[in-house]
Amino acid sequence: MTARLERLRDWLRECTPLSLVILAAGGAALAIGILGTLVFLALEGLTPSTELVETLTSQSEGAILYTAIALGVAAIGSGFLLYKRMPTKAAREASVSGAALGLQAVLFALLLLWFRSGEKFDIFVRLFFSFDVLGPFVDQFLNAAKNTIVMAFLAQALGMVLGLFLAMLVLSNRVAVRAPARAYINFMRGTPLLVQLLIGYLGIVTGLGFREVSVFATATVILGLNAGAYTAEIFRAGIQSLERGQMEASRSLGMSYLQAMRYVVVPQAVRRVIPPLTNEFVILIKDTSLVAFLGLSFVQRELLAWGRDAYAETFNSTPFLVATVGYLLVTLPLIRAVSALERKLRSGLVGIGA
Repeated sequence: MTARLERLRDWLRECTPLSLVILAAGGAALAIGILGTLVFLALEGLTPSTELVETLTSQSEGAILYTAIALGVAAIGSGFLLYKRMPTKAAREASVSGAALGLQAVLFALLLLWFRSGEKFDIFVRLFFSFDVLGPFVDQFLNAAKNTIVMAFLAQALGMVLGLFLAMLVLSNRVAVRAPARAYINFMRGTPLLVQLLIGYLGIVTGLGFREVSVFATATVILGLNAGAYTAEIFRAGIQSLERGQMEASRSLGMSYLQAMRYVVVPQAVRRVIPPLTNEFVILIKDTSLVAFLGLSFVQRELLAWGRDAYAETFNSTPFLVATVGYLLVTLPLIRAVSALERKLRSGLVGIGA
């Protein structure tokens, strides 16, 4: 944190007063356009939807948007016109950043002005922003979010274990060992996940009479089996990205193949595959929405199933919007947490396989 503050101070010293004014104008334009609108909506009230429509189409909201446009245009014009005249690199960056922020503010304000002028704007708001209909479904939403997280974590854990095992098989020099693993990976990656879920539950679990096995458990296993195929390719690429001398040096020290993989190769590969594993986990969280097609029980519903059932009861699309926000609330913190872990691993503060 101290290093970041020092870099910020150094950057500010290199900027000129005019470049900082341009940056402030662009930032203010975007803040007024977006934050100003949100604060105004919060003060006036979000429910019922008719109140929301009146707030967004009011003259006060128009004044906020036109102010954002004016500041944004000023930042755009001064930023791009004076860019080449700035004496330092930091000043030029500040000018361009201010112009970019101003452009975003102008686009947002113009889009909202155009959108609110539509003849069916009130219908759209009523269908997607009727937050008053969500009252009876709040506890169910929290339970659905929990189920989504639990399902994704369990499936990812299974996928990582299976993926690492499959990666070891794929890297084998023996065709008899490598071929079955490659066939499994190609099958799971080459067929739609929804088809796998339908075959796994309707074709195998239901068809063979395993009535005691729940949809939630079946879906978690199938998601894990699918993730294992993609994770195997991630691990394989990470292991093969290491220099071949790593394995040769380990074997020359008397380690067996498995010992070299466990203590030398895999720990280094894990550091390299954290970003793609993160992407795979985020995709897996979103893939849990496909489980809704199998018909989860009331207490086992994930976010999309909750949104579908809430829509069926209210005939309003607001639950789908809230379910979308729920997925974002689950995925975005995880992305930031894993990014922080990656930075620590890169700096050597955390060891793997220790």
